[in-house]
Amino acid sequence: MDKRETLDNLLREERVIRPLPQFVAEANLKPGQVQALRERAESDPLGYWEEAAEELEWFRRWDAVLDESQAPFYKWFPGARCNIAHNALDRHIETPNKNKLALIWEGEPGDTRKFTYFELHREVNRFANALRSLGVRKGDCVAVFMPPLPETVVAMLACAKIGAVHSLVFSGYSAKALRQRLNGCKAKALVAADGYYRNGKVHRLKEVADQALDGANGDVESVVVVRRTGGDVTMREGRDFWYEELVRRERKEASVEVVDAGDPLFYLYTSGASSRPQAVVHSHGGYMVGVQRTFSQVFDVKATDIFWCTSDPGWIMGHTAAIYGPLLAGTTTVLYEGHPNYPQPDRLWSIIERYGVSIFYSTPTTIRTLMRFGGQYPRQRDLTSLRLLGSAGEPLDPETWTWLHRQIGDENCPVLDTWWQTETGMFMVSPLPVSVVKPGSVARALPGVQADVVDLDGGPVERGEGGFLIIRKPWPAMMTGILDDEDGYRACFRRVPGVYFAGDLARLDEDGYIWVKGRSDEVLLIAGHRIGTADIEEAFISHRAVAEVAVVGLPDRIKGVTAKAFVVLTPDEDPSDELLRDLERHVREELGPIAAIRSIEFRESLPKTRSGKILRRSLRDEELDSPLDPIRDDS
Repeated sequence: MDKRETLDNLLREERVIRPLPQFVAEANLKPGQVQALRERAESDPLGYWEEAAEELEWFRRWDAVLDESQAPFYKWFPGARCNIAHNALDRHIETPNKNKLALIWEGEPGDTRKFTYFELHREVNRFANALRSLGVRKGDCVAVFMPPLPETVVAMLACAKIGAVHSLVFSGYSAKALRQRLNGCKAKALVAADGYYRNGKVHRLKEVADQALDGANGDVESVVVVRRTGGDVTMREGRDFWYEELVRRERKEASVEVVDAGDPLFYLYTSGASSRPQAVVHSHGGYMVGVQRTFSQVFDVKATDIFWCTSDPGWIMGHTAAIYGPLLAGTTTVLYEGHPNYPQPDRLWSIIERYGVSIFYSTPTTIRTLMRFGGQYPRQRDLTSLRLLGSAGEPLDPETWTWLHRQIGDENCPVLDTWWQTETGMFMVSPLPVSVVKPGSVARALPGVQADVVDLDGGPVERGEGGFLIIRKPWPAMMTGILDDEDGYRACFRRVPGVYFAGDLARLDEDGYIWVKGRSDEVLLIAGHRIGTADIEEAFISHRAVAEVAVVGLPDRIKGVTAKAFVVLTPDEDPSDELLRDLERHVREELGPIAAIRSIEFRESLPKTRSGKILRRSLRDEELDSPLDPIRDDS
């Protein structure tokens, strides 16, 4: 890419939102303290992360904070012995957190379950013992094919406690996708539910698991089945076991496996563009240090908080922000099984009201889905318990930011747009609750993180111009590898030599704020001009009639690539030729002639993952008539 071709067409947002004085007064970190942390991290980054590590418990202290001798295969806290389950659960049993709620779960039909730290500790111990009785040992991989259930959390922590590696597989995947992942991670055991509820329907999960196992490589020796729906399932003698029967006979105490800081904690398959799924590897020591520090900082965690991340545990957002982050911080986390619009579009707001949720963390797509129904549903609920709102997963456009701030937060809650990835493990770039916020920007890198925007040669770009987001220095929660693919891991540090290439388009403004505009592989070269699909989507979403939109690039014999937009309208709008022409005119006015839209298609809904990301690749392949391995769309 020529430096002169860097993206300068990214939309600008001029508003600046300052934190309320009362919020600053009550914050754990005041603005001056944040600045001191930044200066400390810049002058002595390893000392900064060592102090973060000392907030947790270790069985043996590290010989060094960071070993860079085999870069980019960095080793954090070499020589240290630890276990993340001990820090996320066991240590709280010796504190006043013992009888505090650790987990609040709600099923789509309305059933609920609650666990204190003490109760969750006992449940994890029983399942840890059950896994050991099935022959699972340190280093073995356990695949977890589960919806958001309490047993999903238990399975993750039990694996970690005995030193096994968990690999969660999103419950909406097909049998073929599950089979690929079982074979890839060589899972010794599989934990699956009989089924789950989604949008008023029962999905039979054990059937999918059986289909996957029929063609798998045979590594799976045991299948543990959680009874959720009570539907009929086929149980194979000697291989399949009911979860309830296994844990019923196990002791409520279990020893914790002492592991090296660099021992793997989980494999998590990415939804990247390659045809072969790749499993990112995260390890106990660095991951828990980075997650505990950044989660607590970003969300200003208080003893009384009820935290809710709406993501499915099968994604990194669920791992870090729904499970490990809240439990490491000793707070209460909420888990919901079902669809956000079931039985009507106030389900999420009713959960906030019912449990007094104080921190709500979701995805832009989820918020835009609820925006379609206007402000009537949130206005019918008491949302005054909220004090912080957050977003992750894709760029949060200014219009969605504004709706969230006004309709959900009543302009009293900071809205924090966070940037991080499966590969980063922890939060990387984000405003803090006391930060000055610019709607649409993820603000600055967190203390201890060195983020920058460069061209493809690694050179600087002018302020306000587009480039590529990179991380210059290693960070504790970074992935420690890609399973069975050393070259693939090295490639992440090769695109711009010596630094981590995130693959996201971004720009730096005059104040040093970062504006992320989506993946660099979602850049369209139209008639020789580069434009990001996120830019076009942002122009669409600013139109009053548009609730959701996805833009994909399609081949064109004349221009090389043209854009097609899939648009979901607000409930009070009807598709018409007049509206179509108005949308085309609006986008051209927002972005100029470069925004050449070949066609606009109105749709009732867009395909999405459970975590709320729009499946643009599915739309593109549908247009090109080359379908991918099917992923069920439960929306």
